Amino acid sequence: MSFDSLGLSEPLLRAVNELGYTNPTPIQLQAIPAVLKGGDLLAGAQTGTGKTAGFTLPILQRLSQLAPAAAGSKRPVRALILTPTRELAAQVEESVRAYGKYLKLRSTVMFGGVGINPQIDALRRGVDIVVATPGRLLDHMQQKTIDVSQLEILVLDEADRMLDMGFIHDIKRVLARLPQKRQNLLFSATFSDEIKALADSLLDSPALIEVARRNTTAERIEQKIHPVDRDRKRELLTHLIRQHDWFQVLVFTRTKHGANRLAEQLAKDGISALAIHGNKSQSARTRALAEFKDQTLQVLVATDIAARGIDIDQLPHVVNFDLPNVPEDYVHRIGRTGRAGADGEAVSLVCVDELQLLKDIERLIKRPIPQEVIAGFEPDPNAKPEPIQRRSQGRGGPREGGRPHGESQNQGRAPKAGSGAQAQRDGRGAKPAAVKANGGANAGVKPAPRRPEAAHAPGHAPAPRAKAGNPGALLGGKSRSDNGGVRRDGIRTGGRGR
Repeated sequence: MSFDSLGLSEPLLRAVNELGYTNPTPIQLQAIPAVLKGGDLLAGAQTGTGKTAGFTLPILQRLSQLAPAAAGSKRPVRALILTPTRELAAQVEESVRAYGKYLKLRSTVMFGGVGINPQIDALRRGVDIVVATPGRLLDHMQQKTIDVSQLEILVLDEADRMLDMGFIHDIKRVLARLPQKRQNLLFSATFSDEIKALADSLLDSPALIEVARRNTTAERIEQKIHPVDRDRKRELLTHLIRQHDWFQVLVFTRTKHGANRLAEQLAKDGISALAIHGNKSQSARTRALAEFKDQTLQVLVATDIAARGIDIDQLPHVVNFDLPNVPEDYVHRIGRTGRAGADGEAVSLVCVDELQLLKDIERLIKRPIPQEVIAGFEPDPNAKPEPIQRRSQGRGGPREGGRPHGESQNQGRAPKAGSGAQAQRDGRGAKPAAVKANGGANAGVKPAPRRPEAAHAPGHAPAPRAKAGNPGALLGGKSRSDNGGVRRDGIRTGGRGR
């Protein structure tokens, strides 16, 4: 089946064809007609299957066919797309512009870590579609620089990640300011009990789409475990990169400090590497992503900030230098490869400390992951496991936030309004971190100094909605405690609000 059969308008089909796409993915086949009908939607699909096009294309069609509720000289904001990270916000807004190039609709992106004035200027000129992170959107709402009184469509993209990052109170504060009558679309890579609860409170008789078994990994990703002693992981990683001549390798670490340290060590080994995480300035993150995408950088070392914010065609290799504490994050991490039908390889370096984490992951994906011991790197059979958190503190200072899951002290619960953690998470009120270059790697980065934020009103849940009797990146799909922005080609930071 082709896009021509989905009821999309000629301008949208022309843009899609120019981008080289002819056949929709399973999620697009079901989501596009459902959104065009105007009802609420709860949709889930494994990462890399094209959820972004599944909602951007029909939203563009609906907005282009329906006149604004109150026509006037200034364009009202008619569609709002909320994302958990800056990178994802910029990526989604780029998709909106790419697909809507032949439509007379305007869009803008807004997130923290960049100046707010260009975003305000874009809103003053008038936009139809806003893609935003929750924290920066609330800043605009508090300053009354955005009017959402005529909003027609709301999208929560990567809703599970927003809940993981503690955005639930921010989301409730946003919902309380939106018109009661609107179309709601909730997209998520995984369905948890929390997602179901959010859907029950937000959606009216939604269509339900789930194109793959929950928490599954793409079939075309070759997964492999390399058992190794904890102190030889870096040596093994260097060996694998050199032996197999890997290029464009996305490596995940558990902490920001660990990402910095590994990038420095790889650079000393003669492998070009940069780190990307929440303490990096927006310019440093943009530069690292740009160099990685254009293949001038061999290795990008990331914390989970990048798990859903990087979309690179044909990314061949993902390496879990540290296994994630949250099993679902394994699915999101390795989903950066094997996208849109391409083959990919996901390698995990596992030490004795992480055997329980490995069991949790295999239980989640309902399959054992093949293991291969690399000659010369056989793990010590007598090694005793150490508590991961204690070992991290002893070797690199306390882990960010000192919590067992993720990098944010506010992981899993909403931070207090106006708190420093909130500022760091959404890039608000923080000066760029200093970045040192060291042989092609970013050296240690000091936490960005914080300045006082404008106080926010205490978060509160909206009144329950009355039930009216009825909840790729470009076609290919798409960290943790942060929100940042870069185009697929790495040129733009997304802060201009174009």
